Amino acid sequence: REELAQTQTHYSFEGRNIIRETTLKDYLKDPAAGSGNHHKHKVYDLWTTDKYEMVGNNWVMAIDLNACTGCGSCIVACNVENNIPVVGKDEVRKRREMHWLRIDRYYSYNQEPTAHAEAGHGGHDAGSNAVTKEKEIAHLEENQMNNVSVVHQPMMCQHCDHAPCETVCPVLATVHSSDGLNHMAYNRCVGTRYCANNCPYKVRRFNWFNYWNDSRFDNYLNNEFTQLVLNPDVTTRSRGVMEKCSMCIHRIQAGKLTAKLEKRALKDGDIKMACQQACSANAIIFGDKNDPNSEVSKALRSERTYYVLEEINVEPGIGYMTKIRNIDSETKEVHA
Repeated sequence: REELAQTQTHYSFEGRNIIRETTLKDYLKDPAAGSGNHHKHKVYDLWTTDKYEMVGNNWVMAIDLNACTGCGSCIVACNVENNIPVVGKDEVRKRREMHWLRIDRYYSYNQEPTAHAEAGHGGHDAGSNAVTKEKEIAHLEENQMNNVSVVHQPMMCQHCDHAPCETVCPVLATVHSSDGLNHMAYNRCVGTRYCANNCPYKVRRFNWFNYWNDSRFDNYLNNEFTQLVLNPDVTTRSRGVMEKCSMCIHRIQAGKLTAKLEKRALKDGDIKMACQQACSANAIIFGDKNDPNSEVSKALRSERTYYVLEEINVEPGIGYMTKIRNIDSETKEVHA
C-alpha cells in the first residue's frame, strides 16, 4: 500500500477565503454576490513616492471558475511549452513537484442560507458555500458528506505588483518588469529559496537535481534523442535554481516582434498563453489591462471578479471570477 502522491496538501493557506462562490438566485439579485467586493480591505502601498506607472502594456490574466472543469489540459500544455521536468510520484511525495501550474480542488458543503446571506451580502456564507474550510468539513457527518460540491481553481504565479518574493531575494534574481510581470534571472539565482518561503501562493519550484541529464528521472530531458522535443525558446534550468510561471514571456516577445515587423500595434488576442490555448472551456483569458477594450479588461471589471489573498496587499495580477451554482434548479430536478 503506497502513499498517494498529491500536491494540494503540501501547503497551507490557513483557512483563508480562497474560493468564493454564490447561488444563481443571489447572483441575479446582486452581481457582486459572493465576490467579497462588498467588504473592502485596507490598502497599503509599498511605494508612497516615485511610484512607477506602466504606460505601455500591463499583462494580466482572468480565470473563470464557472468554466474550469479541472481537466488538467493547461498543466500538460504548460509542462510541454516550458520544458518542465516530470519528476515522478516519489519526488512528489517529498514535496518536490515541478509544475508551474497546478489545479487546486476545494470542497464546499451545502447548507441553509444564514441571515447574513439572506440579507443579500453573499460571500463565504452565501447559501451553497457556508462550509468550505477543511477543519469544518472534517466535523461533518457521513450523510452530510454526500452533499459536498467541488470547485477547481488553476493556481500559478500571480505576478504581484507588490511581490513578496522580490523583496527578499538577496541577489535580485526575481524582479518586476515594466509591463507588470514577475521575472526570473536563472543565471543570477543562488538557490536560497527565500522567495518560495515568502510566496503566499506557494507557486515557486526549486530544482533539486539536474533533471535534464540525471538518469534517475525517466523523462524526456535525459535522453539525447528525446531532448529534440524540447522547446528551443525556453531554457532548461539547472540544479539549485528556482523557477515559476513566466507568463510565457517568449510568446509575448514573439508577439511584440511580429507586430513590429508588420509595423502595427499589438492587437488583443495576438498573444495567447500555452495554458489559455489548451483550455477547451475558455476559462483562461490573457491580455493587456491597459487596453480598456481588451477581453481581459472587461473580465476584470466584472462584479464577479476577485483576487486571491488580495487582503494581504500583494496586488496580484490574476483575477478569478466567482463560482455560481444553480442550486435551486438542481433541487427541483432531484424532487421531480
